[in-house]
Amino acid sequence: MSLTYKTRRRLALFLLLIWMPFYIIAAVTIMGMLPRLPFVLELAVYILLGVLWVVPFKPVFMGVGKADPDAETPSDVTVKVADVSE
Repeated sequence: MSLTYKTRRRLALFLLLIWMPFYIIAAVTIMGMLPRLPFVLELAVYILLGVLWVVPFKPVFMGVGKADPDAETPSDVTVKVADVSE
């Protein structure tokens, strides 16, 4: 199943605005429940958690920042220019 460009953009927006804050809250809450780790180890865990969330969603974010491949390109559109010679 391939998602359309528009669907991927909407899903990416949902992931960043809705799911990501919940993920952050969950990660901080779980880390708070654990006994205090040494600073370097705790930093490594937070960095790992910060990178791992995107792995399952990589296909959603691929190409979202680029132009819509299904949109009409300027070369596909015929532009009629009026002759304004005097």
